[in-house]
Amino acid sequence: MRFESKANCPLDGFKPCRQHECAWFMQIRGNNPNTGAEIDEWGCAIAWLPVLMIENSQQQRQTGAAVESFRNEMVKANEVGQRVLMEAVGVTKSVQTMISESK
Repeated sequence: MRFESKANCPLDGFKPCRQHECAWFMQIRGNNPNTGAEIDEWGCAIAWLPVLMIENSQQQRQTGAAVESFRNEMVKANEVGQRVLMEAVGVTKSVQTMISESK
């Protein structure tokens, strides 16, 4: 069931919407974040706010997941780098020990 609300403007004392005469009346194109259905509709910016906030939340979750994944890769790279340095330092110490013992 689709609910259609009356086009009354809360900014203008709930008088009928002026539609294209109003700066808040805009066209939205894209996908509905709830259903995935394509959207190409005109409507009041205030009425679009819930849909846009849902989309914004989804984008923030995706960004958080990408940042976490990047962090995990950086931790792995740092661990490898530390191991390489430790091995290099260990090799250098053993070479220095052999040189000092041969003197």
